[in-house]
Amino acid sequence: MLDFIRRAAPWALSVWIAYVFLWYLQYKFTGHPGSVELFTILTDWLGFTGHEKIMRIGTGSAELIASIMLFIPPTQTIGAAFSLAIMTGAIFFHAASPLGIDPYGDGGVLFKEACATWAASALILLLQRDRAFALVRRLPVVGRWFAGTPLPAR
Repeated sequence: MLDFIRRAAPWALSVWIAYVFLWYLQYKFTGHPGSVELFTILTDWLGFTGHEKIMRIGTGSAELIASIMLFIPPTQTIGAAFSLAIMTGAIFFHAASPLGIDPYGDGGVLFKEACATWAASALILLLQRDRAFALVRRLPVVGRWFAGTPLPAR
């Protein structure tokens, strides 16, 4: 039973992540006023005034790619890592920028969904840690450090 849960849980968690990402794509890709306002606040705070559309479409594109990767078995772990990175950025910017935790005055629904999506991504990586570590070991520099192989002297 435990083995079944370990194999099925990443797929259920992937459905949640893709649902959240794909639901909000309609707002990012169509230029919904709420999404435009959110990304305008963020880009202005970062000093990238006038680049709201690039950041909004770029973020949506990254979320779309991560959603697709989560449903291709060989790339599910990479998709989960990508999702974790995207949501880490979202949580950071909500917490550290003028966006705040509750930019829409709805009790912080967007922030709570970001936190739940982050947790789902982290749980997929935890459940597939053997695959994740195998991927990290294949990275050129990080993999050598991770495997205990000394790096060449400079």
